[in-house]
Amino acid sequence: MRRVLSALLAGGALFTVAACGTTPGGPRAGGAAPTTPPAGAACEALAQVYDQNMAPYAKALTAVAADPRTVTQAQQTLAAFATAVQDATKTSVDTQMQAAGKQAAKQMHDRSKDTKFFAGIKTTEDVGKAIGPTLSEWLAPVQRHCG
Repeated sequence: MRRVLSALLAGGALFTVAACGTTPGGPRAGGAAPTTPPAGAACEALAQVYDQNMAPYAKALTAVAADPRTVTQAQQTLAAFATAVQDATKTSVDTQMQAAGKQAAKQMHDRSKDTKFFAGIKTTEDVGKAIGPTLSEWLAPVQRHCG
């Protein structure tokens, strides 16, 4: 469980850092004038979505590894995460960010219905992969706009 929480904290910090520097008026290295990319507000919203949804998702996956009968809760948690990603990006002034958010949310929603995916969660290593590389893959479309 400690490894899972460490991965969560590291992942959350990385995603939050990716959104940093997009705040209008925020400080920048070298004293350069701050700029806000078109996706800036959506990136900030995504960082909040990540912070609010990552721990419940990891906790639900950890529960599945311990007791496969809890899969419904994990599926609901991932679906809620996906909806939050969609909501955070759908009003972006950047149409590419809107499309990326829709794509990421669709991947996550589709996976939330995939019983084979959840059946493969049996160990803490499986949980780590699901909240690390797998989640990063699903969020890649929006992360490209927040770098």
